[in-house]
Amino acid sequence: MSVEIVFETHSTTEDNEAGRATGWLGGRLSAAGRRQAAELGERRRDDGITAVFSSDLARARETVELAFQGSSVPILFDWRLRECDYGEENGAAVERVRAELHRRLTEPFPGGESWQEAIHRVQRAVGDIRDRGDGWRVLVVGHVATYWGLELLVSGRPIEDLEERSFTWRPGWEFVIR
Repeated sequence: MSVEIVFETHSTTEDNEAGRATGWLGGRLSAAGRRQAAELGERRRDDGITAVFSSDLARARETVELAFQGSSVPILFDWRLRECDYGEENGAAVERVRAELHRRLTEPFPGGESWQEAIHRVQRAVGDIRDRGDGWRVLVVGHVATYWGLELLVSGRPIEDLEERSFTWRPGWEFVIR
């Protein structure tokens, strides 16, 4: 049983442009983000995608709704594909949240969750996608935690390896989940 997952992040938000770590707050796409969402649709509409699975946070919803408006590809929203919950730090400066990376790999943010908890949540969702769509090619739209969950699931590397890697946007990653 396997599924091919194409992963894309949500498009650029007003918070991204302002240097805020949105976390579990909804967020809203910026003008650049709305253009990126249209480009995502152009890239992926005719890419053999069986279904789109997306985080339910507003910025991810807006991304897929713009990208796939008028398309017959089904879109399913799953809260487990959300970003890490920074708790009291949702909406804080990106630098402030990044400075906590090492500590928050396994220790939850006050009022939130750890990166490890977020990654395990994402991996449970991915397991359900795999079990549901044997042989499918699906698009998953999410966040850094979504990407890290996929990356660690496929690579088998420990979570501590994330400290040495910075997340850099690109137009899609592809994973085969068995």
